[in-house]
Amino acid sequence: MSELVGGIIAAGEGRRLRAAGFAAPKPLVEINGVPLLETVIRNFVAASVRSIVAIVNAQEAQCVDWARARFPDLDLRFIVKTTPSSLASFREVVAASPPARLLVSTVDAWCRPRDFSAFVAAARRRDADATVLAVTPLVADEKPLWTRVGPDGRVEAVGGPTGTHVTAGIYLVSPAARRRALESRDGRLRDFLTSLHVAGEPIWAEVIETVVDVDRAEDVALAESLAGGGA
Repeated sequence: MSELVGGIIAAGEGRRLRAAGFAAPKPLVEINGVPLLETVIRNFVAASVRSIVAIVNAQEAQCVDWARARFPDLDLRFIVKTTPSSLASFREVVAASPPARLLVSTVDAWCRPRDFSAFVAAARRRDADATVLAVTPLVADEKPLWTRVGPDGRVEAVGGPTGTHVTAGIYLVSPAARRRALESRDGRLRDFLTSLHVAGEPIWAEVIETVVDVDRAEDVALAESLAGGGA
């Protein structure tokens, strides 16, 4: 089984968290004392991914030195760039990563390492030309991206007002999907995922029961309450 490379999208501004009184850059906002960026990196390590490209915006450059000091033994490369959208950040990570299947997580997709590792193990069992989305039944997002997942795990729809699950901000991206991302004119990552499905790219889903999209103070509180249930 081929080695995976990792990507972290952490270039968002975190405006709602700042408005709620969180002083730290969003990647360093803590869940029970552990910064979001550390949680995501540790999730990758738990899944045996040790080569990671991460993007942070220009106002969060302090995260680079922090992460390198915290994880000196990892192949951890950073892009420091303010981008106009999540898809633009995704493209930067895709372009900077080796040409292989790419495991991507947004920095605010909080979940337990064991659940992340289980997703990766299941996703890797899908065909190598498939893109695999982590999806969750836990709707903790103001604007969730709904998916409809068939009984065999095939994604039957992306987007729309309802579905069986919502996307969780974690993706195993095929080489073909990577090429499409670099060519895409979509404005947001969610739009790209929708267009990827419409174009007929094979997309599958694997369920993570508990993932919190940490954008607001109440999301921090929810993640902290769930973290109390064990790592």
